[in-house]
Amino acid sequence: MLFMVRMDVHVPHDFDRDAFEALKAREKARAEELQRSGTWRHLWRIAGQYANVSIFDVADAGELHELMLSLPLFPFMTTEVTALCRHPSAISAD
Repeated sequence: MLFMVRMDVHVPHDFDRDAFEALKAREKARAEELQRSGTWRHLWRIAGQYANVSIFDVADAGELHELMLSLPLFPFMTTEVTALCRHPSAISAD
């Protein structure tokens, strides 16, 4: 099942800089792992914002929820999730 997820990251200004850099490194590693597995199919940065739009390919909403909880930056995110399905006029499966 495909889901489009918008993730906006809001880190407090007084958050420890070194701790934040370590958190970002863990986030990058997890995102790369999920992309290599094919679960995180697409990842686009939203220009001018600390935000992205992503496409996930998971079995169901429960799997997506668990995946989102595994992201190190999740405690600092607001998210918007949209379930997707193929459009009958689409000429490509991807």
